[in-house]
Amino acid sequence: MATSTELPPLPAPLAVPVIDSHTHLDMQEGTVREALEKAAAVGVSGVVQIGCDVERARWAVETAAAHEQVWAAVALHPNEAPRLALERGPRALDDALAEIAGLAARSEVRAVGETGLDYYRTGEEGIAAQQRSFREHISLAKELDRTLVIHDREAHRDVLRILREDGAPRRTVFHCFSGDAAMAKECAEAGYYMSFAGNVTFKSAQPLRDAVAVAPPELLLVETDAPFLTPVPHRGRPNAPYLVPVTVRAMAAVKGMGEDELAGHLRRNTHRAFGD
Repeated sequence: MATSTELPPLPAPLAVPVIDSHTHLDMQEGTVREALEKAAAVGVSGVVQIGCDVERARWAVETAAAHEQVWAAVALHPNEAPRLALERGPRALDDALAEIAGLAARSEVRAVGETGLDYYRTGEEGIAAQQRSFREHISLAKELDRTLVIHDREAHRDVLRILREDGAPRRTVFHCFSGDAAMAKECAEAGYYMSFAGNVTFKSAQPLRDAVAVAPPELLLVETDAPFLTPVPHRGRPNAPYLVPVTVRAMAAVKGMGEDELAGHLRRNTHRAFGD
């Protein structure tokens, strides 16, 4: 697939504003203000900024404090936990988890995430550290009544099992939902929110579209995961919150819903999911 550093053009604005439920502004070109202004111009009224290691979590909190359109989420990414434990020792993981707990208590923070399991990049030697970190984040989210934002890559069964064993927080979001229709039904039964990104537009992503089709509108969210997962027809170019309308329109087509109707659900759901 060809790649380009050229930014895609702005899509037509949404008539009903939505929120990008998962983005990484610190990994994108330009300033935060520029990103928020471009997003607002097309009907994306705010973002959830994810901090996925200690340094980025600090940045997320500072950015949310400076911009009312930004809500912060903080955690150790599933791949960060084994890196700390294996490269620097168990104490390093303990210290990082303690700092995340302190940051999560800040008023600017709406969620603990992204946490979860990622068996795509982590081998057998790192699974124990990943699962321990995931359980610690679940406990923290419940203690602080924060939303839990889950990263789940090639680990569906273990993620769902640990949520059952430990008890999920009141609000749980599967970011960049990667399951199929059967998993979407299982998540719906548990009341978990399912957030879909630009990869729902990929030709190879029929299982994701099947999941969108069966997921209740009341549990759907939309995200960019920018700068990653740029939607078609801009795949291969940098992603950003202003491209959310492309994914909203693709989801609406799959659901057989009007764009404005789905956007209304997405906006209300995001406010409920993140405790607003």
